Formats: sequence, C-alpha cells, structure tokens
Amino acid sequence: MEDYFLKTDGLFKWFPIRGGMLSRTRAFVKAVDGVSLGVRRGETFGLVGESGCGKTTLGRTIMRLTDPSKGTISLEGEDISRIKGRNLKKVRRRMQMVFQDPYASLDPRQSVRSALVEPMKIHHTVSSKSEMNRNAEELIRKVGLNPDHLARFPHEFSGGQRQRIAIAIALAVNPTFIVLDEPTSSLDVSVQAQILKLLKDIQKDMGLTYVFISHNLAVIRQMCPRTAVMYLGRVVELAETQRLFENPKHPYTHALLSSVPVPDPAKRKELATLQGDVPSPVDIPEGCRFRSRCSYATDTCAKVNPPMVEVEKNHWVECHYNLDFAAPKT
Repeated sequence: MEDYFLKTDGLFKWFPIRGGMLSRTRAFVKAVDGVSLGVRRGETFGLVGESGCGKTTLGRTIMRLTDPSKGTISLEGEDISRIKGRNLKKVRRRMQMVFQDPYASLDPRQSVRSALVEPMKIHHTVSSKSEMNRNAEELIRKVGLNPDHLARFPHEFSGGQRQRIAIAIALAVNPTFIVLDEPTSSLDVSVQAQILKLLKDIQKDMGLTYVFISHNLAVIRQMCPRTAVMYLGRVVELAETQRLFENPKHPYTHALLSSVPVPDPAKRKELATLQGDVPSPVDIPEGCRFRSRCSYATDTCAKVNPPMVEVEKNHWVECHYNLDFAAPKT
C-alpha cells in the first residue's frame, strides 16, 4: 500500500439534531459519511462537488477544527484523530487552513503585523521581538505585499490583498500541509490567477502539500494532478485529473463536467442534466445515494450501496454498473 503523507480511513462527521424539552438527539446531519482517501507528499489534491456535498466539513475535520465522529486521520503516519491538548497544538503547527472568505477570516481590530506574529507567539517559533518582526516582513514580501502594509488593518485592503494576508498568516508557523478552502471563489478572475500563481510558487519554494477544495472545475484542472469528486458526504470518484476530465466513470462526475460552459459555439456539447435536487443529508436514500437523480438508475441501485472500485490503474469509482460514459468534448 502506498505511503501517503495524509490519509483518511472511513472518516465520518455527523452533526446531531436535537429537540424537545430534554434536547434529545432526533437525527443526524451526515455531512461526511465514510471518506477514505490519500494525499501524496508535495502534491495539490483536488476536492470538488456541489455546495453542501461535505467538502468544507471534510477539510475542517482533517484539520481537527471539528472532531471526527468515526474513522481515522493520519498525518505523516501519525494518527491525529483523537489527540487533544498539547499534542494537538504540536500538530496544528504542521498544518494550516486558508478559508474561503478573506473578509471574515481576518480580525478587523487586528493589524497585519499583529495577525502575523500571534501564531509565532502561540507556537513559540521565534525567540525575540526582532526575529518576530523580521519574519513578519519576510512573510509579507513572500505573498507580494510590502512591509509598509504591516501597520494597516484589514478594511484598508482589497479582497485579493486580504487573501494574500490570510496566506501569509497560514505560513507564519512554517507548516508542511495546508487546506485551501475555495481560496479564490470570492475574488475577481484576474485576481484569482494571481493568487493561484502565488500558491504554486509558495508550494515549490516551501515543499508544501495542499488539499484544494473548490467547485470551480477550471481551477481544479489547472492546480491539481489528482482529484476526488464528492456527493452527499462521500467520494464517488477519484482519479488523475486529466483522466477524470477526459473519461469520467460516474454519472455525477459526467454531469458536473458537461455543465462547464464552452465559449466556442462550434464545440457546444449536450448537457447531462441532473434530475431533482440534492437529497437531505439527514435523510439519505437507501442504496446508491445518487440514484434519485441518475437517469441510468435501476431497481438494483436502490438495494446496493456500491463500494469504491479501482476500474483502471489509480482510477476509483463508486457506481454499481461502472458505466463507460463518453468523454465530454472540451
């Protein structure tokens, strides 16, 4: 078995729904429902799917910002699923997260300098105030800003500049692993390209490993050698990104890829439309959870919950029939 830098095995995150006078648990929101995947050292691993499919919850659970309900998370061979206190603090120095909204992830009352040196103080990565200030200046330059910006506050910056600051804060403790939760979705297209290039340059310079969460398939294709597709809390397909785009094996993946607009009218393709809405994560259908929206579903799909099967080398899919769909014309 491959020795992965990061690995999840049967990972669950269920949120209880309580009600009544005694606040008893009446049901669960099954946000992450048995996810197993591996991320190689130094790669950018993509995670895609519709809003509400569990991507962000999976990222937050991997980061231990929320505790897993069941399953294991391994970072460089160390099980970090249940660790707490000082041991968890040590792990947090090795892994960081950049959030989707730079307007919400920065403290409006904190200057850029204060935001950068705070994690250094918490994790004791510097020994003096002068070293702290020197590191802050190096970090702000690394993300394309200048030391004059250190005295400013978040409201004085544009969205792209705020995201650069958020990236600098994530780098402040010299991590080896970063979860990027849709880091460009709230930015203009021209600014998105700059941030993506910055992330690539930083990864090359520091040898970082990324999990890149996005619903933007064009960004995933540009950034990620391998990609996992999530639907209703589970990974339904996992493959090398180029192969995934050229020959999707799951009907949900096929529908996602066919929805990408093509600017050339001569190359327009037929859309694989999805039926109905995403089922509630509280009341997931029996059998294949995609069957209620799949035009290929049969009675068997209601009875069988298909496992992930390696249909080609390094190409895994969760579909009972493993239908061989035609590749979308891109």
